[in-house]
Amino acid sequence: MRRTLTVAVMTAALLLPAGPLPVAEAGSPMPPPGRWSAREAEDFWTADRMASAAPMAPAAAGATDPGTGQDFDGIPVVGRMFVMKDGGAYFCTASVVASPGRNLVLSAAHCLLGTDARQVAFVPLYTADNPQPYGMFPVLRAADGRSKVWIDPRYKSLGADKGASLDVAFAQVGPDADGFPVEAVVGGNRLVTGAGYEHAKVSLIGYPASAARPRLCVNRTTKFTSNDPGIPGSFLRIDCTGYPGGTSGGPFLKNYDKVTETGDVVGVIGGWKTGGDTADTSYSSYFGADVKKLYEQAVAGAQAG
Repeated sequence: MRRTLTVAVMTAALLLPAGPLPVAEAGSPMPPPGRWSAREAEDFWTADRMASAAPMAPAAAGATDPGTGQDFDGIPVVGRMFVMKDGGAYFCTASVVASPGRNLVLSAAHCLLGTDARQVAFVPLYTADNPQPYGMFPVLRAADGRSKVWIDPRYKSLGADKGASLDVAFAQVGPDADGFPVEAVVGGNRLVTGAGYEHAKVSLIGYPASAARPRLCVNRTTKFTSNDPGIPGSFLRIDCTGYPGGTSGGPFLKNYDKVTETGDVVGVIGGWKTGGDTADTSYSSYFGADVKKLYEQAVAGAQAG
């Protein structure tokens, strides 16, 4: 089972890997190019529309002594990314990453790839009972109307399988309806690159399609090297139960601080088979020099306006 967008979704420029997407709502009008504000996002992404969204990307494969995933109340720095695509409402998981502009979110590239994604918005700590506890942050659009998302161009050219080691995306979000940047409202995780594959304690957070709340699991990560020439590369692997569609883009957090409710993000659910072929083992592309460069490009692009 490949993790794919659950109807409702992620940041900008979304394009799922192969396979049909469930359609939650048909006939959505094409929005005009130009700005996309928090007020417009809130008017569009009503509680009912967010509740109807489907997951964008499923989860993982095989495991030994898996960690036990449990539904929990969530943390402000992690939420759902919603998007309209092919006439349907979808979502993935995304998280805020610290940046100079205080306006970047992180997810998986397969959630944000494509030219037909519209009305993309990040909602921190979304739950069915409280859909907007910290407001809504629209993914900004460039002058050509496309969402401001940074994905390695090799991922776009190679595709989800051959480009699996590059399944990472950053998106620039605008301020909320009160004019505050997302990081000022909920904080931000620290991006860590070059830290290796094996970590003794990682918190994995994601939004399963069928759950009213996010899911948390704590376990160690190990290195997984694919022997499939069609999906080359080495990935972080974590055994955590219950991470199906919708959890794609969810952060791997190391050194989680219960006081600040933030940590060091060393991965996101995605990569090998877009995060895994069963719901009980999840994968991430390795956060090395390529991800560092992509982050720097996103920071520069966000600062350029």
